[in-house]
Amino acid sequence: MASVRREEADPLPGAANIRARYRRILRFAAWHLAATWWFELFLPRIGLLIIAERTRAKRMRRFAQRFRVLAVDLGGLMIKVGQFLSSRLDILPPEVTKELEGLQDEVPPVPFPAIRALAEAELGAPLDQVFASVEQTPIAAASLGQAHRAQLLSTTAADTGLESVVLKVQRPGIDAIVDVDLAALRKVGGWLSHVRPVANRADMPALVEEFAQTSLEEIDYMHEAANAERFAVDFADDDRVDVPDVVWERSTRRVLTLEDVTAIKITDSPALLAAGIDPALVAPVFASVMFDQLFTNGFFHADPHPGNIFVTPVKDSSAEHPWKLTFIDFGMMGEITPSTRSGLRKLLIAAALRDGKGLVSAISDVGVLVPSADTVELERAMTHLFARFGGMGFAELREVDPREFRDFAVEFGDVVRALPFQVPENFLLIIRAMSLTSGVCSSLEPRFNLWDSVEPYAAQLLRDERGNFVQDVARQVLDTAGVALSLPNRLDGLLTQIEDGSLPVAIPRLERQVGRLERTVQRSGSALVFGALLIAGSVVRADDTVLGNVLMIASVVPLLQGLWAGRRSP
Repeated sequence: MASVRREEADPLPGAANIRARYRRILRFAAWHLAATWWFELFLPRIGLLIIAERTRAKRMRRFAQRFRVLAVDLGGLMIKVGQFLSSRLDILPPEVTKELEGLQDEVPPVPFPAIRALAEAELGAPLDQVFASVEQTPIAAASLGQAHRAQLLSTTAADTGLESVVLKVQRPGIDAIVDVDLAALRKVGGWLSHVRPVANRADMPALVEEFAQTSLEEIDYMHEAANAERFAVDFADDDRVDVPDVVWERSTRRVLTLEDVTAIKITDSPALLAAGIDPALVAPVFASVMFDQLFTNGFFHADPHPGNIFVTPVKDSSAEHPWKLTFIDFGMMGEITPSTRSGLRKLLIAAALRDGKGLVSAISDVGVLVPSADTVELERAMTHLFARFGGMGFAELREVDPREFRDFAVEFGDVVRALPFQVPENFLLIIRAMSLTSGVCSSLEPRFNLWDSVEPYAAQLLRDERGNFVQDVARQVLDTAGVALSLPNRLDGLLTQIEDGSLPVAIPRLERQVGRLERTVQRSGSALVFGALLIAGSVVRADDTVLGNVLMIASVVPLLQGLWAGRRSP
């Protein structure tokens, strides 16, 4: 949950407001989709790519600013969408992610009378008969609910062993808001499914449905309570992690009562230092705990932002660290199937070993590359990437000469863009979790190197899967033997082709470059003629209307020719 602002939200949106909300979301999406089509698809096709590139940073920043205003004003799932966008450092420009990164702290609270009414209706009794006391000022407010500190009655405290608790209550009317937001997002997802560059990368309707399922689960507090207990079981024997107990007697679908475990916010470095805790030591432990969730347990916290993780000092001198990581807010959890988890483990091991070919194979296994993709060039790109940048942390990467990144982009950018990548449905939460993990670790230690945590973890995975590793080696030996046995026949066939002059030689990169050059020349010429006719027509039209109209109409011909040149495949 996020810290509280002074303003208070309208707790009960009416039907008219719901309809207006739906229309406002669609208007916002339609306008920015149209602008993106114009600048990123249309202008480059007629040879005016320079305009799109020159205005891109400003347009991205303006989009993020407008979306931030929309999300803060509407709340609901729009906040969740903004939080997700802010975590996509891998695909979105910094102009967008930086503008949206503070969204989690901008949710106004609902007035306490509305919260009291909902809680009493859910619990079936006045609050003063259920709790010894409830603080009216919330300690946190999120887009779907807010939390208040409370004290249990002595009888309940004796049964549960708890006194101080946190009462989490849904925002009144949130069910209707979630329904209309999902309806709008489904509509936008349908639009995006008809945009070829987007459709080639992801099944947008399927991703929206995954987001919808996660959102509907998040407003069911009984589901969250079950998640908390399952998470606690996973780490029951791990002294690094703590989880709040659930007070089931005081919990319903829309009200959740948990043990109060408030401690030091994980990114509050001054408070950590004051407690004698070195933030630089917290980062690798946090990364390791998140790796355990993703690669071992298969059940992970998908919203590990700083507000959901505390560092709790402990007095046990036998513990390896005099503190624990305390997780809260289990509404957004992810689950990884055994097959996907196996692929992710292979990906982690390949990354740790700087194995470009193995990394590409693992990416294909987890479904990020379509099965028909030609990965030879991508393997070469990954091998080159590891050779130059492998093992560097974010701080070290910032010190690399930008020209090296440009050189890599020039050599391999077209390879990566041309491959049919896709976003599997269950990857949204994985990407979010890892993006937030990286951000938290970098906040704790600016020079934190994720590789330092990846390598020992990958080594442990290799030891754990020694049996599978031996099988893989045996399989590779058999494959190699098969290739060796077929080699004489293959060499004989190759020599025959050379003698007949029928050996095909393909240089994909050169062919692509020549094709792009031809199309660029065609588009540039078309754009020049189009602009000349259009301007000439507008000038002449003042004195000769007929001739001016003819020239302006004639400008459509080179425009269409330029568009056709842009549509031709490489």
